[in-house]
Amino acid sequence: MFYLNKLRPVQYVVILFLSVILIGALILSLPITHMDGKEVTYIDALFTSISAVCVTGLVAVDISEYFNLFGRIIIAVLIQIGGLGVTSIGAIFILIAQRKFGLYQRLLLMEGLNLNSLSGSVRLIKYVLKFTLIVELIGMVLSFIVFSKDYPFWSALGISAFHSVATFNNSGLDILDGSHSLLVYRENVLLYVTTIGLSLIGGFGFVPMIEIYSKRQFRKFSLDTKVIMIMTSLLIGIGTLLLMVTEHFSLSDALFYSISACTAGITMLPISNFSSASLLILMILMFIGTSPGSTGGGIKTTTFFTIIQSIKGIATNTPVTAFKRRIPTDSIIKAFSIFCLAISINIVSTLVILFLESDFTFTEVLFEVVSATATIGLSLGITSELGDFSKLILGITMFIGRVGPLSIACIWSYQKMAPRFNYPEEQVTIG
Repeated sequence: MFYLNKLRPVQYVVILFLSVILIGALILSLPITHMDGKEVTYIDALFTSISAVCVTGLVAVDISEYFNLFGRIIIAVLIQIGGLGVTSIGAIFILIAQRKFGLYQRLLLMEGLNLNSLSGSVRLIKYVLKFTLIVELIGMVLSFIVFSKDYPFWSALGISAFHSVATFNNSGLDILDGSHSLLVYRENVLLYVTTIGLSLIGGFGFVPMIEIYSKRQFRKFSLDTKVIMIMTSLLIGIGTLLLMVTEHFSLSDALFYSISACTAGITMLPISNFSSASLLILMILMFIGTSPGSTGGGIKTTTFFTIIQSIKGIATNTPVTAFKRRIPTDSIIKAFSIFCLAISINIVSTLVILFLESDFTFTEVLFEVVSATATIGLSLGITSELGDFSKLILGITMFIGRVGPLSIACIWSYQKMAPRFNYPEEQVTIG
């Protein structure tokens, strides 16, 4: 029998996420959260709860059509909890109650925020809370200026608040009529800039943002922040150029989708009409995703950078370095482990859904699975048409993608005594 105080931090975080999802699903399955005359099955309520908590954006039912004001508030709360992390939300309540943090609570924060040390974890939570409230409030005000022209005051305010929370937390969910995301606002410059800004800030990560604000000089930044800045710029820039070539997009459309594929998964054009080459580009961007400690998903920019540098080091028989710093061996092993686990999850989930759903093409299913694993939310429109078991598989994929493949793999691990001997070494033929 497991006792909560004996659980390892990674196990505790996984259980907390799962608990929030199940509670959210239970509430969203109740009639009091549904529109009059609408009924949401428990599977669809569970899928919606997973998508919200895992800040993904895939939907089994149209939120604007099936959920009333109370249901939408619950979904927004789930998005906020999922984006900041359940441990961060718990820490905020502890701060409000003016209670002290013990070692275990600090370890939970370190695990939940993906920190490398315990130092400054409580202070960081205070910064995160202030930063989130300020950014989301600004995003809501700017969005309200746009939506107030098409909706009554209170409706516009609700849509603006939901859009700001969902976009900052890198969730592609929306409550616009007909679930058309931002298709009808494609030419609106203010909403375009606001959406891109919220997505980028949320996907950049709290620690790098605070470091940039406080230090303000590139040479003073930590290795993590330098890598995140370089990789984010490269991914968005290369993605933009490739989308302009493969889809003949304008610069603004290509930039929007390059950022959206890495972060929030919001659409301004129907991606079902995209070419296969463009869909492949989007899948690569989704797979890599955002930065560690952010509200977004993917294997993370730092993981991809470490893999590239490691391959370069192996090919040139030189140490794995970056910005005059040597990358530790355990970081390299972790990066390749995450990459392999993510690839495996995508392959297995795609195979199972293809076996269950014969009406969809390989590209449609693979795109859906990559989007779920990376918790991005872009879709070719097949989510609502999937069977219950396929939705469950996709839900599990989203959960693994949000919590982290390596965290899931480590749930059942336990501490062993160090071996008193070493086995003899023997080479394995590689390649």
